[in-house]
Amino acid sequence: MEIACNVTRQAPLIAELVNLATARQRGGTSVQPSTGEDLAAMIAAQLGDRAGAALRADPDAGRRLAELAAELRQALLAEHPADQAARINAMIRRYVAQPYLVEDVGQPFHLHFHGSGGTQVEALGGEFATALALIVDGYGPDRFGQCEAHQCEAVYIDLTRNASRRYCSPACTARAKTAAYRSRRHT
Repeated sequence: MEIACNVTRQAPLIAELVNLATARQRGGTSVQPSTGEDLAAMIAAQLGDRAGAALRADPDAGRRLAELAAELRQALLAEHPADQAARINAMIRRYVAQPYLVEDVGQPFHLHFHGSGGTQVEALGGEFATALALIVDGYGPDRFGQCEAHQCEAVYIDLTRNASRRYCSPACTARAKTAAYRSRRHT
């Protein structure tokens, strides 16, 4: 099964939102989770012009994005597939994800699932929850995880063919490999 192209584009944004708003350690350093206008501005910068402007115009977007990020983190890191499915399904219901076909320039028709609650955060909530559901359906429930590098709480969504991802970024991969190499050299 080929997964919808917009789902593969949403995966990095989902992980970025969760990491910005919930991770207290990233890449080996302590960080303050982003909140409020800062969080809204960082996510808005990664959206299209209309969606980004709508997010920036909403004075409560940062708080609601932080809530969405916490929900997404719980779904991504659920211990059991049934818990993961229950959390994703609850988000689909909460954000009232409505499917519709879109024909973007240069692309064939594909599905979008914006939430129908009226705000840009709710639209993203519906889109993100459905993207996670489609990833579980197309790839399986074991494609989400927390970075295995020392002092990193960032999450990742693994869309590789062989499901081999263990780190959130190339930087954490390099740090972990360097630490393993140094550990082998000292023993």
